[in-house]
Amino acid sequence: MSDTGAGEPTIDRLFDLSGRVALVTGATGHLGGALSRALAEAGASVVVTSRAADRARAFAASLPAPRGQKHHGVGLDYMDAASIDRGVDDALAAAGRIDILVNNGYERVQADWTTVTGEQFTRQLANATGCFLLARKVRAHAVARGGGASIIMIGSMYGLVGSYPDAYVEAPMASPVAYHALKGGILSMTRHLAVYWAGDGVRVNCLTPGPFPAPAAPEKMVRRLCTRSPMGRMGRPDELKGAVVFLASDASAYMTGQNLIIDGGWCAW
Repeated sequence: MSDTGAGEPTIDRLFDLSGRVALVTGATGHLGGALSRALAEAGASVVVTSRAADRARAFAASLPAPRGQKHHGVGLDYMDAASIDRGVDDALAAAGRIDILVNNGYERVQADWTTVTGEQFTRQLANATGCFLLARKVRAHAVARGGGASIIMIGSMYGLVGSYPDAYVEAPMASPVAYHALKGGILSMTRHLAVYWAGDGVRVNCLTPGPFPAPAAPEKMVRRLCTRSPMGRMGRPDELKGAVVFLASDASAYMTGQNLIIDGGWCAW
């Protein structure tokens, strides 16, 4: 990978993640798997986290290693501050450093607005607490080793816009109010941390997916959602791969506090 004659980095170099370590939470899930594979394909060593360490290690072993890099799996529970500390310590012990954090995992709420209790709602918002604590831990590591970091929060179109009630008839749990509150908060936290941590060389951006339903999503609901999309279809997890590599790499070196929306035009209506 070389620069141009004028010292300008090439596109290959800007997007190359060789020698970097990415910590990805929720890496074994519907979107997390594609995000992890993208970073690995770009050359990063990926540390996969899951509440089940064995599951994390098994998934890490399945990731591609085009540069001969090693991947790792560690246990980490977003809803437990002690587990976050242990998980980061285990990641550092295994990989030696963390350059990239993808804050993707979260615990789902189990009730919609008609039945959710105050305790359930508050617990859903605790996902934001875990997201913050993990980001702060990675920022402290970056400062201590004298290097920068790229922190990527995972938002949602429902942190920006309301949903269509008729699209979720018979599937209210696919768009619960506590989830909307959580993802709106994640976007605000992204901006706040970005301006506080910019001087440390730590960039904080948000990657916001639009409609990317999992394979088990109700078929009728998916068809209704397609009618609301300008592109007339749902997103595929692989359609987030370019965006996460962009945010993780030097290709976005002068970008912080921003929200990159990949939604098929949903928020453009």
